[in-house]
Amino acid sequence: MNIPILEMKNITKEFPGVTALDNVGFCVAKNEIHCLVGENGAGKSTLMKVLSGVYPYGDYSGDIIFEGEVQKFKGISDSEKAGIAIIYQELALIPEMSVYENIFLGHEVAHNYVVDWNETIKLANDMLKKVRLDVNPAVKVKDLGVGKQQLVEIAKALSKDVKLLILDEPTAALNEDDSENLLNLLRELKQQGVTCIMISHKLKEVIKIADTVTVLRDGQTICTLDAKDGISENELIKPMVGRSIENIYPHRDRRQPGDEVLSVKNWNAYDPALGRTILKNVNFTLRQGEIVGFAGLMGSGRTELALSIFGNPAGYKIDGEMVVNGEAVNFTHPGHAIKAGVAYVTEDRKRDGLILIQDVKQNITLANLREIAHRGVVNIHEEVNVANEYRTSLNIKTPSVEQLVSNLSGGNQQKVSLGKWLFVKPDILILDEPTRGIDVGAKYEIYTIMNDLVQQGMSIIMISSELPEILGMSDRVYIVSSGRISGELPIEEATQEKIMQLATN
Repeated sequence: MNIPILEMKNITKEFPGVTALDNVGFCVAKNEIHCLVGENGAGKSTLMKVLSGVYPYGDYSGDIIFEGEVQKFKGISDSEKAGIAIIYQELALIPEMSVYENIFLGHEVAHNYVVDWNETIKLANDMLKKVRLDVNPAVKVKDLGVGKQQLVEIAKALSKDVKLLILDEPTAALNEDDSENLLNLLRELKQQGVTCIMISHKLKEVIKIADTVTVLRDGQTICTLDAKDGISENELIKPMVGRSIENIYPHRDRRQPGDEVLSVKNWNAYDPALGRTILKNVNFTLRQGEIVGFAGLMGSGRTELALSIFGNPAGYKIDGEMVVNGEAVNFTHPGHAIKAGVAYVTEDRKRDGLILIQDVKQNITLANLREIAHRGVVNIHEEVNVANEYRTSLNIKTPSVEQLVSNLSGGNQQKVSLGKWLFVKPDILILDEPTRGIDVGAKYEIYTIMNDLVQQGMSIIMISSELPEILGMSDRVYIVSSGRISGELPIEEATQEKIMQLATN
């Protein structure tokens, strides 16, 4: 093995009622790309927060040895001074500030306490060239796409003379082209002497880029694997979940779907904020007991379609016809959709789906408080009972329903979001990116729940950017392109190639 740049020995970190890290060992060689994988809640992000000083020395036990010296980081600034930078899944950029201001925010180029803006712009251009991002450094970050914002974050890290770059789910919100571009950049940085640690749930990307892979499970180090000569998905999955998952998508006895429960005809939507039409003459149907997948590139209009159906919270100007369970409807508020038996699990659970500062029980009951309220007062005993029912049925891993949702892993947060909408007892459930940012084990559980729901007679619309997920779970597939339905495929005829061809029309 090469000389290690980092060793973490016997790291233990506890939270109230939970041991997040239990005697973890972790070693990273110089000039390698080291991937850290494991189920949600395995301890990956916690371990990196210990390393980067988010959890300071004294909050954990064990040793961090960086470049041969024991480190006692008291905060993020200490780890950055040592040459460690971390980029989180939720980017830490200021949207209203320019690219160059963001790159040097916190370590401004100054002389005699006065910022030298000309030098700042010059150096920012140098950093942008390093990450192969061709944009005007004066442009505001809010005007860049997510892929370019990710590159700005890396440029920001490189401006601090980084030696060890940590990326937490860097491609979770990127399309395939942006993801491939980012992976190529990490390879280039490796050649330039930057060591990388990458946390990812996308096992195909891990296999493609990793020199070494460490697997965590339940807060413990399970194994470290040499990936230079190739490694299979199952070699990673088995230590991650403690068992083989031969079929990522659980078997479902496909039955003839029932009556039509949703019909959308000649559906158009105009977005006043953008000043353009975002949905054009959309037509589709959904039948009882089926899962209909909606595929398409990012920005194709899939989420906008879901929002326009679910009470139009974004305020689009809508024209068209919608029939739910045989009745013509005109939802002008999400509450109207809920009363008609339609529920929507958002693609961004942290921003739109959950109240992170509230606990599990409050989140689960939020969309249907009338069910547990008497004369306007919530019955706490009933709320706890309801939350515990969903905690059990959805296998939400939490010490208690009193636990804050912010303390749960991504997969368990997604189950809470799902439980919230199941509590309204819908006939139609719209799932927007239901497994984004969650591990393979949690995905399998979500898929199993979906199968159970349609077996019970519910109907599901599933929006997903992952084509294997679309093919593995859907009965039919609609493809969305530039706000239009560009094609419909029965699952027997659907392939990734056909879907991509229609998605790019």
